Amino acid sequence: MNKEIIIRNFLLLILSFYTMNIYAANAATDSLMNELHTTIRNRHIYEQRKEDRLTELRKNLPNVRDDYELFDALGALLDEYRSYNTDSAFAYCRRRVALADRIGDRTLIANAQMNMANVLGSTGMYKEAIEIMDAIPEDSVPDYLKPYYYYIMRTVYSNLADYSIRQEDKERYRRLDIEYQDSLLRHNPPGSLSYVVNYADMLNKRGDYRQAIGVLESYLTENEYTIHDRAICAYTLAYSYEKVGDTEKFKENLLISSIADLQASVREYISLRLLGVFLYKEGDIENAYEFLSISMDDARKCNARLRVLEINDIFPIVNEAYVRTIEEQKSRQRVMIVVISLLVVFLLLAVMWVYRQKNKTVLAHQETKEVNNRLKLLNEELVEFNHKLTEANHSIAENSQIKEEYIAQFMDQCSLYIEKNDAYRKSLNKLLNAGKIDEIRKMLKSTDVMEEELKAFYRNFDSTFLKLFPTFVDDFNELLAPGERIVLKKEGQLNTELRIFALIRLGITDSVKIAQFLRYSVTTIYNYRTKTRNKALGDRGQLEEMVMKIGRQTV
Repeated sequence: MNKEIIIRNFLLLILSFYTMNIYAANAATDSLMNELHTTIRNRHIYEQRKEDRLTELRKNLPNVRDDYELFDALGALLDEYRSYNTDSAFAYCRRRVALADRIGDRTLIANAQMNMANVLGSTGMYKEAIEIMDAIPEDSVPDYLKPYYYYIMRTVYSNLADYSIRQEDKERYRRLDIEYQDSLLRHNPPGSLSYVVNYADMLNKRGDYRQAIGVLESYLTENEYTIHDRAICAYTLAYSYEKVGDTEKFKENLLISSIADLQASVREYISLRLLGVFLYKEGDIENAYEFLSISMDDARKCNARLRVLEINDIFPIVNEAYVRTIEEQKSRQRVMIVVISLLVVFLLLAVMWVYRQKNKTVLAHQETKEVNNRLKLLNEELVEFNHKLTEANHSIAENSQIKEEYIAQFMDQCSLYIEKNDAYRKSLNKLLNAGKIDEIRKMLKSTDVMEEELKAFYRNFDSTFLKLFPTFVDDFNELLAPGERIVLKKEGQLNTELRIFALIRLGITDSVKIAQFLRYSVTTIYNYRTKTRNKALGDRGQLEEMVMKIGRQTV
């Protein structure tokens, strides 16, 4: 069981690493694809730089000091034109040949003749190139030119081996290709770009693709190189990765090589064409068509007839697929236009319906708002009515309580007065029976009894009122200015001012009735009321109204 778990975890680990590698590879190729498209958009910048270099080299020709310096200057122009415009390169080759003949230097003549063969070979004129090279004795080529000599021979025979029809010719040219490649490796210094690329190519021919990849990757890691050198190495790496079945690395290196070729303004190249073919097989028709179109355009401008022929083998197929794709896209676009048009119509109908519903909703909302406002007003009126009704109920309850208290008090008082009057009558009757007329007359003239009874009445009134309104004095003082507040001389006994406003609190507001009750003149009562109103803390006119609210329950 433990072994099964270990094996399963090990497989999951391998799978996770594999997935991460695939993700990283896809991210790298996507980034390089974006860079390639950016490079294509900026082609005019790189081409202008190339033209500027060519213009500068051409301007320097009249300034050379002798024929040897002129020969080198023509060589510099030839190197710039070789993979950019073979017609111009061939023209400068002829000028170099003529100049070498005029100088009479055999080394320069051999060099110029090899230039001519190199350019002819790049245009597909292999027979003419071989004739020129055969006319140059191998033993007459100086050592520093021998790598160039073997490079041309190897390149021409390699191309002949690729494009020959008869099998016997292919085999013969392939043997010559291998022989000249061996010679090229012997005469190139180990570690040079030419040596590394040819050595890797030799390993590829032997089937040692992994070793070829290692050689090229090591060179790129350990050495500095130009943009064009990077294009050459990446192209060879792409071939090796294709052979080992690593399509992502194959695609990645073709992208790198294509970017470098375009940035170096090279028009005679292979990578972008191979990339277009690969993308076509992947189903990326648009990019395949674009890259092959650019390759065809550059090959024609360069007059690289071999590259034109290579592109012509695949371009019609890709072009047909591209046209078919465009037609399918147009057909889909037409369908989408019809669908979108229908959707727009439905959308307009939906908008109109929504607009109508919105208007209805707005009207309903306005009506609801108006109804709510009316309900709010009615509710406020109802609340006010309830408030007033509650106050009325409280007032009725309060008045009922006051009436009950004062009726009871009145009955007690009346009973007491009846008893006192009866006792007074009996006392008068005794005096009358005794014949004490003078004492009777004296008692009838005296007011002491009345004054005592009046005092008792007021005490009774004060007691009953304060029982009903125990906080009346404090509440009344709260309505007066701080310096005008009333202090009772005797607890539970009101003074005249308080009795006046006690009567007002009981609902007796008529000064005449108040005067009769307190046995004062109307003027005196009026003066008391006016004087007290002037002591009010707030609005004087509201004092008596505020007194009416003392002791009343609120809601």
